[in-house]
Amino acid sequence: MATTTHTLDTRSTCDPATRVTKSLLGYGVLAGPFYVSVALAQAFTRDGFHPSVHQWSMLAIGEHGWIQVANLALTGLMLVAFAVGLRRALTPGRGARWAPRLVATYGISMVAAAAFPADAAYGFPVGTPDGPGQVSWHGMLHLLAGSIGFTALAVACFVMARRYAADGRRGWAVGSRIVGIAFLAGFGAVAAGAGAAAANLAFTAAVVTVFGWVAAVAVDQYRSADTPS
Repeated sequence: MATTTHTLDTRSTCDPATRVTKSLLGYGVLAGPFYVSVALAQAFTRDGFHPSVHQWSMLAIGEHGWIQVANLALTGLMLVAFAVGLRRALTPGRGARWAPRLVATYGISMVAAAAFPADAAYGFPVGTPDGPGQVSWHGMLHLLAGSIGFTALAVACFVMARRYAADGRRGWAVGSRIVGIAFLAGFGAVAAGAGAAAANLAFTAAVVTVFGWVAAVAVDQYRSADTPS
């Protein structure tokens, strides 16, 4: 009597390199929900903070500012870990170098933003005079870190769009370009808005959108990461 032996392909669950890659990619799924939920919890509970007037980074100042400092730093580190996983998942191919580097730059910029807090302005924290206030040295470094990080992440969207286009995945390519444009527009709006409610809300929406894109890319690459680097 003939015996047929069936061999199961357990590479995706048993290969150590693949497990490491997928674990690192998982941080891309966690980073956005973690950052947004912690920021929102503070935005609606901190005295004097108004989401239409104040940017989330300003939550890092004041009596309970350490919460947002930790939020920025931990999210930044998660993005750096995700960038490492992205490099492993994308190699070889278009964008395998620059997409992870740009995402990592954004992660590092968040850690820098945690180290150099924004300046008090527009009545927050409570007792701060209305208006933009004066920019300190650490406030200037905070703005510089944000500018570099936001630009890097927007460019990462376009780099990934080229990768998806090269792979024949038109929907992902178009979606990545749209997110990149929306994020740049939101950043430009808040940079020129001088505390205007519409600009702040547009930027907040752009941040939530781009973190959603990061999570989507992480899930997509997680599902595709079946071959060890």
